[in-house]
Amino acid sequence: MNQKFSQFIEIARKLNGIGITPLLMGSVGLEVVTGRSWDAQDLDIHVPGDKRGWEVPAETSIHNWSEIVEIMNSMGYALIDLHEHEFSKGGLSVEFGIIDTLPEFAGVRMEELEIHRKGEATYYLLNQEQYLRVYEASSKDSYRADQNNHKDLEKIEYLKHELNHHTENINP
Repeated sequence: MNQKFSQFIEIARKLNGIGITPLLMGSVGLEVVTGRSWDAQDLDIHVPGDKRGWEVPAETSIHNWSEIVEIMNSMGYALIDLHEHEFSKGGLSVEFGIIDTLPEFAGVRMEELEIHRKGEATYYLLNQEQYLRVYEASSKDSYRADQNNHKDLEKIEYLKHELNHHTENINP
């Protein structure tokens, strides 16, 4: 498995130590689910926080934020953007989002999330259908569309194809 996923597992293990089960989002998570490289540029990790998301000041929107900062600092990461909850180390960017925004944002309920384990780490991972909902919701966000050069559209088409192919095999 790639280095970004290995780094996520190490972060997840440390988060587990303070009672947080993180959700691996973004391209790294999609790579784990699909077995296909999506040229992930960073790590996107969602943790518990205020479901109002951006409406709350950045320093209070994520629960246990000071403990997360301590963990990331202890691993050699530096906080480079409080608003984005972004850390950096050796060219790797790690951004934290709020897991509690998923139901309203993409219709993914917390109780639908599947728990995974690797080594001593426990984490959540979306399935293909949930990733499709997240990427479809994200594609409606003009800021994200501009930032990602519409890479999300390729992921949406891939996931639709995979899910349709899976459905056809179940219901020939």
